Amino acid sequence: MPAAPHKAPPRILSAGDSALVVELGDTIDPSINARIIALDAAIQAANITGVVETVVTYRSLLVQFDPLVLDFETLAERAVALAATTGEAAMRSRRWKVPVVYGGEFGIDLEDVAARHKLTPNEIIRRHANAVYRVYAIGFMPGYTYLGGLDQSIATPRRMEPRLMTPAGTISIGGIQALVAGDAMPSGWHLLGRTPVRTFVATRTPPVLFVPGDEVVFEPIEAARWAPLTARAQDGDPIAEVVAS
Repeated sequence: MPAAPHKAPPRILSAGDSALVVELGDTIDPSINARIIALDAAIQAANITGVVETVVTYRSLLVQFDPLVLDFETLAERAVALAATTGEAAMRSRRWKVPVVYGGEFGIDLEDVAARHKLTPNEIIRRHANAVYRVYAIGFMPGYTYLGGLDQSIATPRRMEPRLMTPAGTISIGGIQALVAGDAMPSGWHLLGRTPVRTFVATRTPPVLFVPGDEVVFEPIEAARWAPLTARAQDGDPIAEVVAS
């Protein structure tokens, strides 16, 4: 009988001459992601000479290394051994409340998404904001926050034609995923709203607000609150609040 998805044995892949990938599954699953986070912590704690950086994703861990100090085979063996002895991360996640202005100029795809699902825009907002999202990964661009937990009834395939630029702070959905964009960027996802929260600020400590394993809930706010909250964010206020940990 094949292993359950959250108990799949590690699969090691090469990622060029100075990185490898440890895969622990092939689905979006909180248990798999928790194992990845635990493996990341274990590699960090092992303090392996030659390891440069690690990056958590939905179902895998990228490990960058210095090939002049550490070879692929040795690192792969250590990673497999550590994966075998680590379970799910026993971490205390934080739950963040993130304010969002939905629709209009802030969420230009809200009406289209509502029409696609034969729902009202307010019902799309309700379903989107009622979910508790898990931060699965930070990547693609600094502060780009990938979220799982989207209400399946509003899951929407990505746009056929990506936009060349979307605003910083965009709150969007694509397939079964949700997203908080850290900066202005191209995107093929559907824009439901925007938040004044800046998930990445280079001069902030730490510069990235969320970490994998955190949770996010969205709070719908009126457009009139956008300007004052944005001014506060520009002054360094994170805006997002930790409401549970």
